[in-house]
Amino acid sequence: MDISTQKNTEAPPPTHRSNTAEQKRATRGATRPGDRIFLGLTRGSGIFLLVIMAAIAVFLAYRASLAISKDHGNFLTTFEWNTNLNPPVFGIAVLAFGTIVSSIVAMVIAVPIAVAIALFITHYAPRKLGGTIAYVIDLLAAVPSIVYGLWGGLVLVPHLNGLFGWLNDYLGWTGVFSWDEGAPRSMLTVGILLAIMILPVITNVSREVFRQVPQMHEEAALALGATRWEVIRMSVLPFGRSGVISASMLGLGRALGETMAVATVLSPSFDIQASLLNPGGGTFAQNIASKFSEATEDGRDALIASGLVLFVITLLVNGAARVIIARRKEYSGANA
Repeated sequence: MDISTQKNTEAPPPTHRSNTAEQKRATRGATRPGDRIFLGLTRGSGIFLLVIMAAIAVFLAYRASLAISKDHGNFLTTFEWNTNLNPPVFGIAVLAFGTIVSSIVAMVIAVPIAVAIALFITHYAPRKLGGTIAYVIDLLAAVPSIVYGLWGGLVLVPHLNGLFGWLNDYLGWTGVFSWDEGAPRSMLTVGILLAIMILPVITNVSREVFRQVPQMHEEAALALGATRWEVIRMSVLPFGRSGVISASMLGLGRALGETMAVATVLSPSFDIQASLLNPGGGTFAQNIASKFSEATEDGRDALIASGLVLFVITLLVNGAARVIIARRKEYSGANA
């Protein structure tokens, strides 16, 4: 047999069908009553969620437009919140700054500690000790925010004078950590309390992600002579990078919207402090909680307008997280 005939008689290579085509066939193949019912329920649940989100956005946008149309100041840049004036004057500059700064402080403190705890539970601690620590972390996640707020106001705040004094002595020259020796009810206090609150969320998700690392990846690294830390750096962390980012975004979402705990430990004022140690500032959620009960109709519309801004910030954060995860997916060990 010549070469050309041999080539023609060879079997063609198998074709790989895409997941999208398989999903379409599965949808068309849902001919049984149970399949059709389940398909309708799942599709209806997704559509219902979109309808709820759209309804919330429309409500917030409508009430916000009523408030902004009556605002005598600049809604984005005014350093004042006085809705009882005629016309009212209010702005979100201080609230946006305080919300973002306190959340960043919380993330800087919580994420490294949470990842370290998750790695210790999954790769260093004995099974009994790791299970005990995981149980305690789960309990912390179930504590209501008002309990954290009471603990922060009664225990945390009185014991921060030493830390604030140390930061002022050694880092006060930066301006960010200068302290006027007032009550330690500042953005740094809020950030520390928020870090404690979001620590269980980030730890639990990161722990479950690290447990999903393929055992063969770790064994291969050990077989090549890698140390325990090198195994974590080369196998565990790359595999769990997307999961850690997702866990961090969950924690950030709670930090952005936290209300009662922030209201308990913060001394709010409508000015922006360059130092994280001096009282002042505010957050969206704290301002809404403290002013909603005594606000007039125009004042409530103004608070709803600030809630719309927080809603948009949350959507942007989640969207940014999805973009980061999508870009890093190809480097994840899950695709190996």
